[in-house]
Amino acid sequence: MRLAEALKGVGSVFLDTAPVIYLLERHPIYFPRMEAFFRIRRETGMVIVTSPITLAECLVHPLRRNMGELAERYRRLIVAGAGTEFHEIGPEAAERAARLRAACSIPLTDALQAGVAAEAGCRALLTNDRRLSQITDVSVLVLDDLEV
Repeated sequence: MRLAEALKGVGSVFLDTAPVIYLLERHPIYFPRMEAFFRIRRETGMVIVTSPITLAECLVHPLRRNMGELAERYRRLIVAGAGTEFHEIGPEAAERAARLRAACSIPLTDALQAGVAAEAGCRALLTNDRRLSQITDVSVLVLDDLEV
């Protein structure tokens, strides 16, 4: 499926960790898809939702390697990027995550990501983790399944 088609009518999308890494570290395969995603976001006014988990996971590599500039680029994009809403993990998202873990047996961090996405009213969750496809609270878009 084409990326633009998958995002048609989506007002807000949750951005999982891998797509953010692909964008900022210019992954040779996925960077063009993420570049297209952000172009679509700009053209449509779609809102991007992120969480503390996205931030924490993205910061590990730059902090381990003392790459302060890259860490700051992650912070700016995830917490205060144009058209981006940073959502805390509240009790409602945590309870949704527990229900997802009980139903789907997915890792806690993934369940929390999906819980935040659902509580924020996202229609889609952009990831490259196929395990999340079993989630039904939001439409899961797997980058490997999308074409530019």
